[in-house]
Amino acid sequence: MRFIALVVAVTFFMENLDATVIATALPTMAAAFGVTPVDMNIGITAYILAVAIFIPASSWIADRFGARRVFAGAIIVFTLASLLCGLSQSLEMFVIARVLQGIGGALMVPVGRLAVLRNTDKKDLVNMIAVITWPGLVAPILGPLVGGLIVTHASWPWIFYVNVPLGALALVAALWLVPKGREASVRQFDGKGFVLLASACVALLGGLEWLGNQTSETLLPGFALAAAGAALAVWAVQHCRRHAEPLLPLQTLSIATFRVSILGGSLFRLAISALPFLLPLLFQVGFGLSPVDAGLLVLAVFAGNLAMKPFTTAIMQRFGFRQVLLVNGVIGVSLVAACALFTAQTPLTLIAAVLFVGGLSRSMQFTCYNSIGFADVPKARMSEASALFSMAFQLAMGLGVSIAALLLRASMAAQGHEAHASAGDFRVAFAGVALLGVLGLIDVYRLPAGAGESVLNRTGAA
Repeated sequence: MRFIALVVAVTFFMENLDATVIATALPTMAAAFGVTPVDMNIGITAYILAVAIFIPASSWIADRFGARRVFAGAIIVFTLASLLCGLSQSLEMFVIARVLQGIGGALMVPVGRLAVLRNTDKKDLVNMIAVITWPGLVAPILGPLVGGLIVTHASWPWIFYVNVPLGALALVAALWLVPKGREASVRQFDGKGFVLLASACVALLGGLEWLGNQTSETLLPGFALAAAGAALAVWAVQHCRRHAEPLLPLQTLSIATFRVSILGGSLFRLAISALPFLLPLLFQVGFGLSPVDAGLLVLAVFAGNLAMKPFTTAIMQRFGFRQVLLVNGVIGVSLVAACALFTAQTPLTLIAAVLFVGGLSRSMQFTCYNSIGFADVPKARMSEASALFSMAFQLAMGLGVSIAALLLRASMAAQGHEAHASAGDFRVAFAGVALLGVLGLIDVYRLPAGAGESVLNRTGAA
């Protein structure tokens, strides 16, 4: 089972790397397509939206056609779409390829995770979740640096070509390792639920994207679209609760540990996901560092992720989920807030130290939230839980960037300098996303002390 988890981890890494790696390559790609760098943002948004739209259908598709077949098919779609991205000669072709990539990514990780969860004993769940989580955790940190190095020393299409050999290896491994089989009974496809959920995701993320642009042309439509998205989300939730066989069953939210991972966990992921967006901008725009130097500095977060990896399971088993999430959560949001204090005069070694400790906390919190989320979910409900978890995860990651951009632009507008962000604008953005992380800890505080211990071996606990 560990080998299957490693295959899923590789696909998780590919998906999350692709979502962030193009950030530093946007100016170069814009020049190649004959558009402005701002126009290129649609490539990032199209990918995130496609993932968010099709994730709700992933559990039904896996049940209908079998996890092995869908997982392998998703890898093929994602890999071929990566090739098309590199071959694109226009922005329109690139956006179409990114949408195809998003569709593949929407099925690749949730269905792969489902294959692991269905075949893993409770006693091994924490270890398997840790294997799946970590590569996707470091990918957003490595993305800007990898993109900068490729653009500097090769050419932008290679950002996408690197997925081809990885995808080929993952496909062979998936066909070899993932067991065949599908659910004996499959519920009818809920078309209305799919339309409502997809529309809500598009409207919410699209509205926040427009609000983040903070121009007179997009401000009012952005508010209107975000409000429509919120209304559609409420409608979708009501539909899922009332429908006999909804596309995305919500019964798993009655499980306290899963609910904490979805609600409080999403707020924390939202706060943390803003850092790979804000930090490179701060270092380049605020401090005048080159893209490569900024990427190298952000690598301190990756180093923290790497250093914590061997200890996450032991720490959870020693102290339990609730205590780790509370204490480490406070540390994590404090270090996000500490980024607001960085100035051009702050020693780079001190910045690197703060980011390193933040990486330790980030790795611990992500693994803990992901593990407790499935601790008490029965295997019969793993399919719906995996889809709901993946949708919440992707929305949180997308909303983190959008809300950070919105806070940054709002501060710039309030200060009257909309052309370039100042250090004060970044302070507002860091403080805002840190506050969201604090709000996410309220759910954790309400958990009982022994929450999720069915998957922990706490014989050595005090």
